[in-house]
Amino acid sequence: MTALNSAIRATRIQFFLLGLLSGVWGAHIPSVKQHYGLNEGWLSLVLLSVASGAVLSLMFAGRAVRQVGPARLAWYSTVLFATLFSLLLWWPTIHALWIPAMFIGASMSMLDVAINTEGSALEHVSRRKLMSGLHGFFSLGAMAGAAMAAALILIDVSARWQLVGFAAAVLVVSKWSAPYLTVAQGHQSDPHSTPDETPHFVWPHGLLLVLALLLFAGMGAEGVMYDWSVLYLKQELGLPQDVAALGYAVFAAAMAAARFGGDWVRARYNEALILQVGAVLTAVSMALVLWLAIPWVAFIGFALVGVGIAQVAPILYNAASRVPGQSPAAAIAAVTSIGYGGFLFWPPVVGSLAQHFSLVAALMVVSASATVLALGAQWVGPRLPQTSNQASEA
Repeated sequence: MTALNSAIRATRIQFFLLGLLSGVWGAHIPSVKQHYGLNEGWLSLVLLSVASGAVLSLMFAGRAVRQVGPARLAWYSTVLFATLFSLLLWWPTIHALWIPAMFIGASMSMLDVAINTEGSALEHVSRRKLMSGLHGFFSLGAMAGAAMAAALILIDVSARWQLVGFAAAVLVVSKWSAPYLTVAQGHQSDPHSTPDETPHFVWPHGLLLVLALLLFAGMGAEGVMYDWSVLYLKQELGLPQDVAALGYAVFAAAMAAARFGGDWVRARYNEALILQVGAVLTAVSMALVLWLAIPWVAFIGFALVGVGIAQVAPILYNAASRVPGQSPAAAIAAVTSIGYGGFLFWPPVVGSLAQHFSLVAALMVVSASATVLALGAQWVGPRLPQTSNQASEA
């Protein structure tokens, strides 16, 4: 039990650290734009480089978890991610950033698969609802990163050195916590798979493809909020960057709160209904934010968007791990290959749309993605086998 508790604690820390760097990144999108003198089109190409590296790496993520183990994969990925993250504003030109940006995306997605595989295994072994809470730590980290970045911007700390400092802190904490991610290593096959199945990458098909497309829609909306919410508040509503960064922190804080309560909600309500209600809330809230264009409405709307999409990743990652015929690592890597693409590919699409139309019009993809999720949520829940803890609660 001590080893299990240590693994749960370490996994929470890893989710928090990934969220922390994501929050700092979101707060400093305007810094990247300003430092390299980019318009929305060029900024979208930077985001596209990150997305390309992330999606390509997912072809090997399931096998890497199996062969290397989540502990070492999480540590190796964090080292690469944090190192390149610290150098984001040190390259001489934007052209020198393309390849590092691809490796940032690759390392981030490998870390994501490693810790979600561990989280799914922990939920099965402990017979407790954990995934929403784990993703809550990601959102808590994102909130903390954005809030601390906002405070440092306010007191004129260099953006360059902020990124270096945050990356160094993440490396120190990850070095201590990553070795405890051991549960998934001994839990690589689910009870519905056959002995000769291996957790290498497979293209999603059938129900797994449906879950992947739903994840694409939901994480697409989340990714757009991470990468464009601060710039929207600064550029379209005229807020200073330190205040705009707090808007991102509000979004992440609301998501964290919803996720920490999400395991309780998942234990009592149908997962399809949870996704549908959250998706409708997201679509309506974002539409009102863009229509009214009032700062205080935007802050409230961002919070409601955070609540609305909070359960998308926890529910769909865990649902994928329960699809018969695949190991949890392979299933998570498979749906993530498309789903995580939404998180990373929609932000550059928004940049391209903003370049040709306007940022306000481009951000309507959040409402559009949420609408798709609401319509497709019926495929989640009763079509999947129950885990032991779900069966006991029924």
